[in-house]
Amino acid sequence: MPGSIVIRLLTPTDADAYLRVRVSQIELEPNAFAESPIEVRGKTSAATAERLAAPRDVSFIVGAFADSEIVATAGYFRRMELKTRHKGRVWGVFVAPVFRGQGLGRLVMNKLIAEARRVEGLEQLDLTVAATQPAAKRLYESLGFVVYGRETRSLRVGDAYVDEELMLLSLDAVP
Repeated sequence: MPGSIVIRLLTPTDADAYLRVRVSQIELEPNAFAESPIEVRGKTSAATAERLAAPRDVSFIVGAFADSEIVATAGYFRRMELKTRHKGRVWGVFVAPVFRGQGLGRLVMNKLIAEARRVEGLEQLDLTVAATQPAAKRLYESLGFVVYGRETRSLRVGDAYVDEELMLLSLDAVP
């Protein structure tokens, strides 16, 4: 992996760069994300900056930067209802194609999990992974996530459907 990789939480000043990379992510891997490029293009820099300014226990996005460009991401948000506040959701995990196979996905996920473990009262993380993404599923399993279900026809991309597996990580588990 290149030595100039920096892993950190995104800040409001990263809003424009994040919006650009998010559109690119969805265009490159349409079967892996529920959002469409049209939906992301409809988001404003100001709204994205506000989201990136949220308290860490509510939401955050981990970014990997190479030469000041975002090349990998992993997002988190906490469920806010009283009965679901013990759960957090992982979303938007992506590594740029040229950086795949170098451990970058593991680095951003490890940072996300470490940050989540610091959130008071948070007991578990969940995520969905498209059945068309076996490398992502292997990564999540290697980090301790387990499959607990499958949603058939979870996403509709054009005329095709994508199944998603539901995965869970107990934060009580030893890292």
